Amino acid sequence: MSTEIINRVANSKLITFNLEDFYPSGERFLFDIKDWLLEGLVLRETVFREQALAHEWSQYKNAYVALTCSTDAIIPAWAYLLLSTYLNPYAKKTVIGDLKTLETILYSEIISKMDLSNLKDKPVIIKGCSHRPVPENAYLFLIERLQPVVKSLLYGEACSSVPLFKNKNI
Repeated sequence: MSTEIINRVANSKLITFNLEDFYPSGERFLFDIKDWLLEGLVLRETVFREQALAHEWSQYKNAYVALTCSTDAIIPAWAYLLLSTYLNPYAKKTVIGDLKTLETILYSEIISKMDLSNLKDKPVIIKGCSHRPVPENAYLFLIERLQPVVKSLLYGEACSSVPLFKNKNI
């Protein structure tokens, strides 16, 4: 006696939302200015400006750049601003912070611009596992945008999900 196996997940109205699908392509760079400081601690304006002028900025073409200083130096705000003026013609995005901060800002911008109208009143599962660096905050940004729109939110995989939210008005 053979019984047909029915894939209830495939037949459900559940929509899987994978943040990894929105990962922006492009190389990432962590630009540490410590090497441009006297003994890694003191920013000398003349020397700093000379190094910025001599640096090959075109290597950051179509890349994402995080500006940081890995020492305990006190860096004036103008120093990062100056570097950004050199990066702006080349880099897709420049931020102050580490690579995690960079990814968080990128995802924040992407999620804020998403058209979610196709998810109105639908059950949505947010896929949790990814092979790319999706920052934890991206999931919070996404839920903030999805919650007013969707019927329900789950997290994980369709076969083993965790319920997060159900709109009682639908």
